[in-house]
Amino acid sequence: MNKPENRFRVTPVTLAVLASLTLSQIALGQEGQENPNEGDVLDEVVTTGTRLKGTATAVIEERKNQAFVADILGAEQISRTGDSDAASALRRVTGLTLVDGKFIYVRGLGERYSSTQLNGAAVPSPDPTRNVIPLDLFPSDIIESLSVQKAFSPSMPASFGGGNVNIRLKTIPENFLFNMSGNVGYNTENSGDAFSYNGGSQDWLGQDDGTRAVPNSIQTRWDNKQFLDNLDEDVALSLLKDVNRDYDPLLKSVGPDAGFGFSLGNSVDLNENWRIGFLWTTSYDNETTVSEEYELEQADRVGDSINIVRFFDDISVTETTVKWSNMLNLGVDFNRNHRIDYSLILLSDTSDEISESFGNTENLNLSEGLRIRDIDVEYEERKMYTNQIRGMHTFPSLNFAGLDWKYSLGRSLRDAPGNVEARFVLADANEDGFFDTQNESSLNNSTTAARYTFQNLHDRLENYGYNFTYPVSLKNWEIEIKVGGDFLTKTRSSESRTFDINTRAFSDSTDLVGSSFFSILSDEVLADTSHFNTTAIVRDTTIAGDDYVAAQKVDAYYLEADLFYKGKWRVSGGARFEDFRQVVAPFDPRTNQIDLPDDADRGQLAFQEDDFYPALAFTYIKDDSMQFRASVGQTVVRPDLREVSSSTFIDPLTGFPTSGTPGIDTTSILNYDLRWEWYREAGNNISIGLFYKDMDAPIESVQSPAQDGPPLIKIANAETGELYGLEFEFLQGLESFGDGVWDNIFLSGNLTISDSEITLDRQNIVDQTGLSAAVTNLTRRLTGHSQYVANMQAGYDSANGEHSLSVVYNVFGERILIPGIDGFDDSYEQPFHSLDTVYKYYPNFNTTLTFKVQNLLGENKKLEFEDVLLRSQTRGTKVSLSLKYDF
Repeated sequence: MNKPENRFRVTPVTLAVLASLTLSQIALGQEGQENPNEGDVLDEVVTTGTRLKGTATAVIEERKNQAFVADILGAEQISRTGDSDAASALRRVTGLTLVDGKFIYVRGLGERYSSTQLNGAAVPSPDPTRNVIPLDLFPSDIIESLSVQKAFSPSMPASFGGGNVNIRLKTIPENFLFNMSGNVGYNTENSGDAFSYNGGSQDWLGQDDGTRAVPNSIQTRWDNKQFLDNLDEDVALSLLKDVNRDYDPLLKSVGPDAGFGFSLGNSVDLNENWRIGFLWTTSYDNETTVSEEYELEQADRVGDSINIVRFFDDISVTETTVKWSNMLNLGVDFNRNHRIDYSLILLSDTSDEISESFGNTENLNLSEGLRIRDIDVEYEERKMYTNQIRGMHTFPSLNFAGLDWKYSLGRSLRDAPGNVEARFVLADANEDGFFDTQNESSLNNSTTAARYTFQNLHDRLENYGYNFTYPVSLKNWEIEIKVGGDFLTKTRSSESRTFDINTRAFSDSTDLVGSSFFSILSDEVLADTSHFNTTAIVRDTTIAGDDYVAAQKVDAYYLEADLFYKGKWRVSGGARFEDFRQVVAPFDPRTNQIDLPDDADRGQLAFQEDDFYPALAFTYIKDDSMQFRASVGQTVVRPDLREVSSSTFIDPLTGFPTSGTPGIDTTSILNYDLRWEWYREAGNNISIGLFYKDMDAPIESVQSPAQDGPPLIKIANAETGELYGLEFEFLQGLESFGDGVWDNIFLSGNLTISDSEITLDRQNIVDQTGLSAAVTNLTRRLTGHSQYVANMQAGYDSANGEHSLSVVYNVFGERILIPGIDGFDDSYEQPFHSLDTVYKYYPNFNTTLTFKVQNLLGENKKLEFEDVLLRSQTRGTKVSLSLKYDF
C-alpha cells in the first residue's frame, strides 16, 4: 500500500489518549464534529500520560456514571495483561477469582451465584453439569470490554448473587480496519517428549473425523433401544471389532503453540443521513499443555494418623486445545438517532487429553507387589452459535426519549465422542522393586477393564427484550424513567451412553499379558473365538438418568427511575417482577421413561415461582472527582438444571460423582453495598467499598460416604449464610517522584478482604437428600470463598511511545472445593501466586510486537486437607511471542 509522503507523525501514546477521549465522548452520548478542512495536516501532537491511563479513560468514565456499583475492564487493559480469554481477564477485576480456568467466582460466591450475558443478552452453555457459561470460550481478541455489575439493579436478571458479567464484543469501526496477527508459544513443562495417541486426521482443526465416534453397528442398536445387555459371545466380539481400540499412549515431541488472527471492517456514509458498516474477525489457537499430577482418592483415619488407601502418585497428562472464534457484525445508522446492529458469533473449543496414571487401591497395592496403570483419553468439542440483533433509537421530538431492544437466538453443543479409560496391573515378578511397564504388565482381569463413554448435549436459548427511557426536567431535578421487559426460553437435551470391556470373557488370563490395549484386543485376537468363553466381552453400563431433558422460561418486567437533584444527589431504584418456570426430566435410556417412579419426586422436577425484586441506590456527588454510593437489593439464586435431578453425574471440577436433589429450595439474598470513589488528576483514582450479603437457604455441596470409590456429592440447602468484606482499588502514576522516567510509570491494583459463614443442619440435609450426611463442619465458609484476593500491576511506557512493559501479579486465599465428611476437614485449594510480564514494542505506526511470560514463579496447583496433599498439578512457565500488523 502506498502511503502519502506528508502524513503526520503521532506516537502510539498519543493515539491511545486520543482514542480514549473519543470513546469517552461516545460513552457520554456526544458526537464529534467532522473536520471541515479535510486537507489540513496536523504537523505534530504532543501529550503526556501512560498508555493504560489513556485507554482507561472511557471505562473509568463509564464506571463513574453507573447508578449501581460496577467494575469495567477495557480491551486495552485486557491486552496489557496478556490474558487470552474472558475468564483469565476477569480475575483482574476486584474481588473475582478464577476456578478451573473457566468459571468466575464474584466476591467468593460460586459460579451459580453469578449470571453472564453477551452484549446484554443471555446465551446458552455447552457445559453438561452447569447452567453457567464457561468463560474461557470467549477469546480476548473479540472483546471490547467486560462489565461486572456487583450491585443489583432491576434491569439485571434477578438470579443475581455475586454479580452480573456482561461480555461486550467489539463493534463496527469508525474507519477502515484491516489487521493480521500471529503468535507462537512454549511451556517449560513441554520440553522433551510427551504422551499422545493416534487420533483423527482433522484434530488440528479441533474436529473429530469419526475416529472416536461410536460405530454404526452399536449406534443403530441404541437408536432401536437394543442395548448391549446379555449379548451372545459372537455378537459381542463382532461389535467390539467395530470399535476403535487404538488409544495406546505414544511418546511424541511437543511442537510450539501457534495461532493467528484476522480482522477486517469499515464504515461508510451513504449520504448525510445513512451510515453502514461491518466488522469481521476470526482467530485460531492451538496449544499443548503437559503436566505432572497427583491424586488422592481415599484416606482412612486411624487414631491421630491418616492412612493413604487409594491414590495415584505418578500422573502424566498431555492436553491439546484448539480454539476457533468467528464474529461478523453488520450495522446501519440513520441520522445518528437510530441504529440497528446484527452479530453472528461462532465459537469452538476442543480439548483432547490423554493421561497415564500409576497408583494403588485397597486390593492392588505395594504390599502385594502390585501397582495399577490407568490410561484415560478425554476428548470433547464445545461449540456455541449465537445470532443477535439489537436496536437503539433516540427520538428528539419526544424529549430525547430512547428505545432499545434486543433479540438473541443461540445454540451450544458439546460432543464427547469416545472417551476411553483402561486399567492395567503391574506385578513385580522378579521382586527387584521396579515395575516394568512393558514386561510386567497385563490388562486388568475384571468386568470393568476398560470403559467407553459417548456423550452429547444440545442447548437452545432464545432471549428478547426491550427498554424504554424517558427523561424529564423539573427545576432542580433531572429524571429518567426506564421501563422494560426481558423474556427467556431455554431448552436442553443431554444423552450419554457407556459400555465396558469385560476381560473375564477370556478363557486364559495369560492372554491379557502386555502393555498395549490395542494389541491385547487386536482384530486377530477377537477373530479367534478359542480365546474366549461364553461370557460377553462387551456389556452395556448406561444407567437410568444418563439422559435428561430440561426447559426453563423466564418472563420479566421492570420499572426503574434515575433521579438527579442539583447535580449532587442521585437516587436510582425500582423493582423487577420475574415469573420463573423450570422442569427437568431424567430418563431411563432403555425404556425412555422418566427415571423417577415416585409421583412425589416427579412433582418436584417442575418448579415455578414468581416474585418482585426491588433495588435502591443513592449517590452523593461531592464534586467532579469524588462521590459516595450506597445500595440495597433483593435477589434470588436458583439451582442449576442438573441440581434438581436425582441422576448422578461426574463433576469435572472435583472428579467426584454428584447427584442433584429434587425439591431443593432457592436462595434468597439481601445485598448491601457502600463505596467511596475518588477520581483524581491524570487518570489516578482510588475507591474503597464495603459489601454484605444476608443469605437464606444457600445452595451448597455436601458429601455422603460411599460404599466403594470416592464419596458422593449431594446438592442441599444450608440453613443460613452471610458474606461480608472490603474492596480497595487504585491507579496511581509515579510522576510525583520526579521528572523523567517516573512520568511513564504507574501502579494499579486491588485488594479484597472478606469472610463468610454458613450454618448447616445435619438432619435437615438427611431429610432433603435421603442419604447419610456425615458432615464434619456444620459451620464453615462458603464453598469456593477466598478470604483475600489481590491484584497488582506495575507498568512502564517509554516517552517515545515505542515500548511498554507490564508486570502483573494475582493471588487468592485458600478456598474450600470439597467439604469434609467423616471427621476429615474440608479440602482447600491452596493460594496460587501468578506473576506474569508483558512487553510490547511498537516499531512503527502499524506494527505491534508482544512478548509475554506467564507464571514466572513456576507455581503449581494444590488441594489439601489437614496438611495432607489431595491433588496437585504442575503448570510450568509459558513464553509466547506475537506479531500484529495493521494495514
